[in-house]
Amino acid sequence: MTRTRIAGGLLAVATLIAATDCTASEQSVHTKTPTAAVTSKHPTETAKPLHQQALPNVKGKTFTSVVVDFPPKARAVPHRHGKAFVYAYVLEGTVRSKLAGKPVSTYRQGENWVERPGAHHVLTENTSRTERAKLLVVYVSNTGDKLKVDDPRS
Repeated sequence: MTRTRIAGGLLAVATLIAATDCTASEQSVHTKTPTAAVTSKHPTETAKPLHQQALPNVKGKTFTSVVVDFPPKARAVPHRHGKAFVYAYVLEGTVRSKLAGKPVSTYRQGENWVERPGAHHVLTENTSRTERAKLLVVYVSNTGDKLKVDDPRS
């Protein structure tokens, strides 16, 4: 089952990348971008953009991939991803996640989830006190939209 999920997740990402018909020269160069600080004793996550490209066969939509790094005990500020469809895949560690109106879920390396456009992500945290957690996050968004907007209302 886990191998099927991993293969399915990687296939989904590969399909999206292939659909963009991208080349190395089309990729943007990005630097590591810290997200907003959490107003607590917990460290916060950092996001490293990997690739962003307009989808040639879906006018007005952009494909973006990002690696999100959660140091030990890190927690993200509650947030939304606007009208973006989000796919998250756990590369390392264990992440606890909760969308508004849904139960808390724990995802381990090789597991994945999706978020519908407009979802309020009220909890995202690394469950470990000693190990990092990393996510590959893929967005299909309206071109030009912000991909993450802090929204601490819960």
